[in-house]
Amino acid sequence: MADSFTEDIIDDAPSVNQSSTQQDVEMTEGGASASAAASNDDAAAANGGELPFAEGVPEDTPAPPRITFLQYLTSPMVTLLIGNGENETVLTAHQQLLTQSLFFAERCAEFTNDGSPRQIELPGEDLDAMGCFLEFLYTGDYFPKKIAGQRTLEKDPSIPEVDYTGDQLLKHAKVYTLAEKFGMTNLKNLASSKIHCVNSTAKGEIAYARYVYEFTPKDDTSIRAPVANFWATRSHTLRAEAEEEFRSLCLEFPQFGYDVLTRVLDEKLKRERNEKMHPGPSSARKRPRHSSTNA
Repeated sequence: MADSFTEDIIDDAPSVNQSSTQQDVEMTEGGASASAAASNDDAAAANGGELPFAEGVPEDTPAPPRITFLQYLTSPMVTLLIGNGENETVLTAHQQLLTQSLFFAERCAEFTNDGSPRQIELPGEDLDAMGCFLEFLYTGDYFPKKIAGQRTLEKDPSIPEVDYTGDQLLKHAKVYTLAEKFGMTNLKNLASSKIHCVNSTAKGEIAYARYVYEFTPKDDTSIRAPVANFWATRSHTLRAEAEEEFRSLCLEFPQFGYDVLTRVLDEKLKRERNEKMHPGPSSARKRPRHSSTNA
């Protein structure tokens, strides 16, 4: 997906001390800041020219204390059971870090202080994706990291430069769906941006598309829509490299085939409209002439 048709590369997520539930407000000229100023002016006029406290909060109200990283590390440990049976793996993490996730905040709220073990079972989660999730909680990123100023990822001798099987794409796609489940928007955006840094093949893209269409909702625009756009603009070449796999994918996920076809037809209609609006000097094509000679 390194050269995907439509993609919005999103910068790396903020550091670990920043809550995943915090929402940024864009303060643009004439936007939110101007509206707030106008509201304050109206309030001042209604109060005889005196401005009220902002949102009813006294000016001397202290800001909430910053949570230090030491406070994260001194919070109780939570045991995470990933998988089940012989494939079960035990991981641990500090509770204060886990509660940055809406999912874990709700689960941790159920814990009691009576000495019972703080334990959460996650039998259906991917172990590698969970490792990336925990790495993000503690460091603000996960391996491989994006190289600053470039659309590439860190090199690892154990990882081939070209993703022939789709494993590299699937790694980030699984982190994406895990972040969606856990309510970690920053991590979801980071995983989405890394998908576009992977250099893959047609078969790798098919494995990735199959996962995306199986585990993401129909209205997903972050990674599902770019998959359809990618195949719509390159299906004539990619299909030749993996025609049987492409056919199987279309039969397995009819929505994929429909999305690709819709984009191909939309692009064709767009070209036809442009040709009608801006006809070229040779737009009128003549029927080829054939001459024959009598024996």
